[in-house]
Amino acid sequence: MSIPSKFPVVNGKAQFGLHLMLDAYEADHDKLNDMARVFRFLRDLPPRIGMHTLMPPVVLEATDTGTGFDTGGYTGVVIIAESHISIHTFPDKGFFTMDVYSCSDFASEVDKIMSYTKETFGFGKHELQIVKRGLEFPM
Repeated sequence: MSIPSKFPVVNGKAQFGLHLMLDAYEADHDKLNDMARVFRFLRDLPPRIGMHTLMPPVVLEATDTGTGFDTGGYTGVVIIAESHISIHTFPDKGFFTMDVYSCSDFASEVDKIMSYTKETFGFGKHELQIVKRGLEFPM
């Protein structure tokens, strides 16, 4: 995936940031069902990719909705100076979804993010999207 390494300023406007969205399948049930692991992941990812945590991560248990669609898991977020990182786990489905949104250019850190995430939760198939945000941010 080709992402510019710097946000250029054109006519007084620049890109505001990047939003990485990961949907991962075939993930390890026990790892997704481990609140402490989710907390450590959110605590440790920001400094690994040069971002700055503003407060400790918050991880909450999301209970089974009774619909069969969402059988529960954990939802976590860490607020960073550059924006936020969030994750939602669905252990019974072997699925999780994660976002890294930042006003800083972290394009060079995508491989680190993917490697650390795979090491932490162990997944097979995945969908990765990286969206440029705020393309007309006024400088």
